[in-house]
Formats: sequence, C-alpha cells, structure tokens
Amino acid sequence: MSMNFELLQKLGKHLGICEVEISSFPPTPLESQAPPLEMQKGQRDAVMNLVQQLFLMPGLDEARTVVLAGTEPGNGCSWICSRAAETLASQVGRPVCIVDANFRSPGIHEYFGVNNHHGLSDALQATDSLRNYVFALGRQKLSLLSCGGSTTRAVGLLGSDRMRARLAEMREYFSYVLIDAPALSLTNDSIVLGRAVDGVVLVLKANSSRREVVRKAVHNLEGAGVRIFGAVLNQRTYPIPQAIYNKL
Repeated sequence: MSMNFELLQKLGKHLGICEVEISSFPPTPLESQAPPLEMQKGQRDAVMNLVQQLFLMPGLDEARTVVLAGTEPGNGCSWICSRAAETLASQVGRPVCIVDANFRSPGIHEYFGVNNHHGLSDALQATDSLRNYVFALGRQKLSLLSCGGSTTRAVGLLGSDRMRARLAEMREYFSYVLIDAPALSLTNDSIVLGRAVDGVVLVLKANSSRREVVRKAVHNLEGAGVRIFGAVLNQRTYPIPQAIYNKL
C-alpha cells in the first residue's frame, strides 16, 4: 500500500498534550506475540510525523483518547490508526491501546494477527473487568481491544453509559487510546464516540474524498460539539519525486 499523508491542523493550532500520571495496565492472560506492522520508510516517516504533531508536540490541546474516522469508506483509516498506535507506543514507552469500534466492518485484529471473538462489543454487554477483553501485543506496551463477536447486539451501545464507563477504564489503564471508528458518511457512530473522547481526527483520501462530504462531516461534528484535532490526507501523490519536494 503506497501512502503519503500529512496532518492538516485545524485553525492553525499546534497540537499537543501535557504530562499526566497514568497507572499501568494490570497483567492480562490475553497476549499475542504479533510482529511489528510492515511499513516502507516513507510510510514510517509519515506516521511518525503524524504521531509527533498529534500527541507529542507541546501545546494546550489535550489528545489522549482520540477517535480516527474516515469521511468515507476506503480512506485507509484502520491502516493509519494501527500504525499510529504502534509508533506512539514505541515513542512514549507508556501503555497505549488501540480500539476497534467499527462494528460494521471490523479489521484491526487482522493487522495484528489476533482473534476477534472477544472484544469491545462483548465488554459492552458484560460487567467484568476490561482486562478480560484486551490483548497485550507483547511489545512496546501496546494493547488491542478488538471489535469482538457480539457486534449485532452492541451497535446501539456506543453512546451508552456502559461505553462511557469502559472509556473511563481505558483512561485509567492507558496513557493513550486510539479508536478506529466507522466512516462518517455511513453512520453517526464516530460523532457519538467523539462526544465521549478528547477529539476526532478525520481521514481523507487524496483525489477521492468529495469536498461536500468532508464539509458535511465537519459540520456534523462541530454541530455535536465534537473537537476536531485535524485531518489526515492519505495517499497523497507528488507531481515530482518526494525527495525533491521535501527540499522546496
């Protein structure tokens, strides 16, 4: 998958966070020794740039629990979310969790080679500890809460008190939580989730995302009081070699 993307900062603000103390996630019996996700050098550099701009630059905005959502299906949101979570975990050395909240089209578990029968949708219908549903990926303090196998019954629970309670558990256990959500053109799930977290990052596809769809997504998010941290422009192409472009 060839990819270039950049973070388009909203209103020219520098994105960043302040240091806070987060307790470490307790040991879990669910563990996978998944290998690092594959990326080409240019992709690694782009993902690192995104992580630095969104999470690691000093500033006033707080980005610790973040939803990533495509404006339309096929924008590469899950790819970006999974790589950003892994890269962030390698940089901060503190617990990071990636959450698959795309009940309609789950896929994050496939990147990491784990099963999807036990995850968020199941946790939303249970009362036991979240640790029983999270996979420790065996490296860099990175964990995964997959979509789970009970999605049909859990679709309406993303805006519930139970979801807010599970998010509170995540904030207690993890320094950062990255949530992969469905495309905004298909459902309002990302808006519902966005109201319960620190903010949303939009994922656009270069030369594909329609301007009116993006405008509608931004309008709906802002109308619901959701903070938009910025947008990722995915699969950007360069009319000249990128190495030369970077020097201009």
